[in-house]
Amino acid sequence: MNNNSASSSEILDQLVALTSQLMSKHNHEPTENPVLTLSQKIKQQLKSGQISFDNLQEIIQHLRDSAFLSHAIHLRKYVNNPDKEIIESRIEATIQNIVQQATTSCKSNTKESFETFRSLVEVSQFAAVFTAHPTFSIANTVYTALADIASHPIDEDTRVPFFSTHRRAEAPTLKEELDLAIHAIERARNALDMFNRYLFETAQKYWPDYWTSLTPCSILLSSWVGYDTDGRTDIGWWDSLNIRLKMKELQLQRLHHQLEPIENGIDELKQRVSLALKTVKKQREQCPTNDNPDQFSDFARELIENRQDALLSSDDLIPLFDQALTQVSENYKIDLLIARAGFISHGMSLCHTHVRLNSVQIHNMARQRLGITSNPDNRSHTRTLFNTINTALENVTPIPVDFGSLITEKASASTLMMLLTQIIKHVDTKTPIRFLIAETENGYTLLVALWLARLFGIEKQIEISPLFETDNALQHGANIIEQALRSPHWRDYLRHTGKLCLQFGYSDSGRFIGQISATYQIEKLRQKIAALLNKYELTEVNLILFDTHGESMGRGGHPFSMEDRLKYLSPKKTELVFEKHGICTRQETSFQGGDGYLLFGSQAMANATISIIAKHIYNFDLDEEDPIYEESDFSADFFSTISSEMKELVKDKGYGTLLSVFGPALIDRTGSRPAVRQSDTSSSVTTIKHPRQLRAIPNNAILQQLGWCANTLQGLGTAASANPETFQEMLQHSPRFKRSLDFARHALKHSNSTVLRAIIYMLDPGIWLDRANSEDDPNLRESYLSLAKGLRRMDLWTSTQATFQRVQADNITLLSIWEEAPSMDAKEILLHAIRLTIIEEIWMLSTQIPYFSPYHDFSREALETKILSLEIPTALNVLLHVFPQAEEHVSDLYFYEPKAPRNEGAYAMDDRQIFKPIRRNFDLIREISVALIHRLHAFG
Repeated sequence: MNNNSASSSEILDQLVALTSQLMSKHNHEPTENPVLTLSQKIKQQLKSGQISFDNLQEIIQHLRDSAFLSHAIHLRKYVNNPDKEIIESRIEATIQNIVQQATTSCKSNTKESFETFRSLVEVSQFAAVFTAHPTFSIANTVYTALADIASHPIDEDTRVPFFSTHRRAEAPTLKEELDLAIHAIERARNALDMFNRYLFETAQKYWPDYWTSLTPCSILLSSWVGYDTDGRTDIGWWDSLNIRLKMKELQLQRLHHQLEPIENGIDELKQRVSLALKTVKKQREQCPTNDNPDQFSDFARELIENRQDALLSSDDLIPLFDQALTQVSENYKIDLLIARAGFISHGMSLCHTHVRLNSVQIHNMARQRLGITSNPDNRSHTRTLFNTINTALENVTPIPVDFGSLITEKASASTLMMLLTQIIKHVDTKTPIRFLIAETENGYTLLVALWLARLFGIEKQIEISPLFETDNALQHGANIIEQALRSPHWRDYLRHTGKLCLQFGYSDSGRFIGQISATYQIEKLRQKIAALLNKYELTEVNLILFDTHGESMGRGGHPFSMEDRLKYLSPKKTELVFEKHGICTRQETSFQGGDGYLLFGSQAMANATISIIAKHIYNFDLDEEDPIYEESDFSADFFSTISSEMKELVKDKGYGTLLSVFGPALIDRTGSRPAVRQSDTSSSVTTIKHPRQLRAIPNNAILQQLGWCANTLQGLGTAASANPETFQEMLQHSPRFKRSLDFARHALKHSNSTVLRAIIYMLDPGIWLDRANSEDDPNLRESYLSLAKGLRRMDLWTSTQATFQRVQADNITLLSIWEEAPSMDAKEILLHAIRLTIIEEIWMLSTQIPYFSPYHDFSREALETKILSLEIPTALNVLLHVFPQAEEHVSDLYFYEPKAPRNEGAYAMDDRQIFKPIRRNFDLIREISVALIHRLHAFG
């Protein structure tokens, strides 16, 4: 920082004190807005010169860096301190639990007790799934620094590294997302190896006669980065193929490095792995980057003719591993066993593969290949649809696939399934592939997906999994599953694969029915599915429960600890229901994008995370008393009230207006997908009439930036007021209820109705008319009138004010019952107030933009609307065309005749006094947004 840093720190202290003073209920009238008052006081200090722009920038940086440190402290606490001694102690205690369970009825070093131990560690009980959800909200260097600081003890001497900005330079590309995912996965694999080392050392101690036959795989890793085509058009099937080959190469590379230090006795194994690695590298080098037929013909020859050299299954190396174990020295046996366990449990890839597409894509394929034109949503067609698809399943004859058929296929669902066929034939013949279907709301969708897998002869290797996320899917999910279970083809498919895979989404469900309500509905749905498996005599089928959630409270990530996160997603009560029916389950959870990767952002963080997961899955005590399950009427009413209130808010016109008023403009692009579901024209503003027009992550991120986490809080006051005594009792004594309300605790700490109201006041034309009426300066008066006119034309005030009243009433009710509820602190309120000051400065600068004739379809009125909506990059881009700047280097050139006057300053003053200050201020707005992300500990 420059020489202003000391004075900036003093000014910051004064502003924090002023914030606390103004926010006190005793220091302002009920009709006043202290946040708006604070914003105006900052504005006056800027105008008088008491605060310079440099001061303001440094104050924001101070607040941002303070938030960064709090983010690091939170990460450290979230994994219960990633210190080596704590991690080792946790793992040792966990493994002793396993040993105790295995030796309860039999002594150690007996075949019986070893088989019990084997059954506990050789069955996959958990999977961590790495996704590329767009939560890459801060620069990669900042992520690295954050994970590094969180990995070490933090005290008063901890130095926060200074970055001029924490923002990304641009949205991440698919390659960048993949690289970041790979780094996280590799650290997770290292952590699994560490856990397995403890397992082998313990097994060697207790079962010296049997331990070398052990192949633990209790925790798996998966990823859909590069394979998720739901809502993406930038991933070609050739890209996915290339990525899949890369993951195979990384797996072989990892095995090669693990075997390299081992001396004597494994030469044949090393040579075989080296050959495979060399072959796969060559295959990947020749993999085309588009669907060019000639290139694919050459690639197919390389892939298919050399596929045996490249290894087609982890089973191919088992005989060589067995041989090596008999020849290697005792000092290296554990190293060899660790390498074998990681290789066999993940197959021919660094991690397991998930692919994803949308149910609409499945239905479109059925229309094209089967001629089924009926709408699955039309209930009158249900019987016909199911009869038709069951007949098709009965009569389907598998057809061959080659790269030529892939190139000519146009239906996205068929293309994806054909790609999987080629991967299964030529890359990895053994490891199953998860086939996720978003927005599944009908059992017909599952049967069509099964027909498609059967058509290409790969149904035994494909794990078809519906995603239940919408309100309709959560309410009727059991009916959807039963529709499929009525088909003998689906039941046979489950028996053959031995699995029923289900995916539960927390983002869309949370934003439409409330995050706290969503988890209740998901829990009830799981219990109904357990009953269905019992009804159809399928309890021998393993149930895979994949929770797709983010790191934020609005998207299902428990805000306080990894241990609570796992318990929240997998309540003891539900585990007991499955156990009662004799159903084995596997829990899977997502680690999404930049935020999720932080839990694997350093080796210490990864070790801590994996050790907590291991402790969770090997907690054999299922007897957790919880009174919430005895109060079934209260819980049903409580959560349904939240759901009902959130639905009403979503339908409220003003709620959509609030989301679009500054909309995605407050946040940088954090992924490759657009925030809004429809394209935008150059001259019009993106108006969000319903939250469905936004994707879930930016929807939630905007609420965070507005200072009101509605998707977590709305309806909570109304629900609690129905039975406040029971509410307080459950809050004190129910672990399940308390974990749910932890989301509200965190949301309240980062929500303030006064902040939200201040933002809404900014949209009120009357505020600006009042300022114009009291202003003596004619130029300022004209600017205020111009802003009032623009806001009146946009007509934002009436609906947003009505929405605020709905939100405020529920919040007042909640706080009257929950008196110890947390609140937003002064520093966070100050960040919001500073941003309002900057927004006003941008608006006022925009009124000075000279008049111009319409540029293409872009009028002065359209420009005003863009700027009032803070769509500044678009507005400035147009202004650079309307008011072009002279080339800076023209004056330095010689044109072989006497130099003539240059009219270089025609628009230079506008650029210097208006356009650049607008850009500079807008950058500060986005920097404040990053500071708030740090304070919330997650994006979206």
